[in-house]
Order: sequence, then structure tokens, then C-alpha cells
Amino acid sequence: MPTPTVTSCLATVLASGPSRSVQEVVPADLWNKQVGLLMRDYPYDSVMATRVLGQAYAYLLTAMEHRGEALGLAPSTLVDIGVHTIILDTLAYAELCDRFNDGYFLHHVPKVDFKNDGSVMKTAHIVAADGWDVDHPLWADAADCGPCHPGNDSH
Repeated sequence: MPTPTVTSCLATVLASGPSRSVQEVVPADLWNKQVGLLMRDYPYDSVMATRVLGQAYAYLLTAMEHRGEALGLAPSTLVDIGVHTIILDTLAYAELCDRFNDGYFLHHVPKVDFKNDGSVMKTAHIVAADGWDVDHPLWADAADCGPCHPGNDSH
């Protein structure tokens, strides 16, 4: 199967109609807290922090939805920053896993070396196919490689 490109991912999103929004899933107080954490820890304004956090939730929820399918999902470097913000808020992350991953904890297993296998853009394509909004510039920073382990029950 050829690796999806930014253009093919965009075509999928445009053809799929209205997208799901992570802000409909994440409570507003938690969302605002995690946007604030990103702004505290990175040189992001509220717009960039919101973009990164939204893509991180879309990625994690997609990974949970496809648990056990061995899809080799991987976030981009920028999306992974948002993932770290979410998973470091351990009580909220445990609740997310309970709610969307049948109570199973979705482990984060980072790799030292980036894998150059196209898995990041493939992941963006799957996120879009699952109906989530996809902010393509945040995925294109590492279009050919990802920092995470492609396990069945980890990301």
C-alpha cells in the first residue's frame, strides 16, 4: 500500500464531510488547563496550543479506537508534544483510557531513533478517515518518520 501524502489526506478529509471535534469529547475545564500547560511549557500562543492539543487528542482517540490492530500509528513531532501534555496529566489520561479504551491503559513507548517509514502521514490519513479534524501542517513536520513504537497496544 503506498504511503498517503498530505494531498491525499486532505482529499480524504474533504470527501468525508463534517469532522468530529475533540472539543466535543474533552471537558472544557480540562481542555483549558491543558492548553495552558502547553503555553507554559512551550513557546506557543493559545492558537498553536489549541491546534497541537486537538491533534494529540485526535491521534490518541484514533489509537484507542484501533487498539490491537497493529496499524503502526505514530504522531508527528509536534503532535507528540501534545500527547505528552495529555498523558502527563495522569488522572485525566486514566479517565480517557477508561472511557475510550475499554479501561485499558494506552502506553506511550517512545523510541530513540525516528523511523523513516511514512507512518506519520499514514496515521494522519487514518485519523482523518475516522472523522477527526486533521491539521495537516502539524503532521507534515515529520511526514516520513515518527518517534513512537508501533505496537498493538501502545503508541
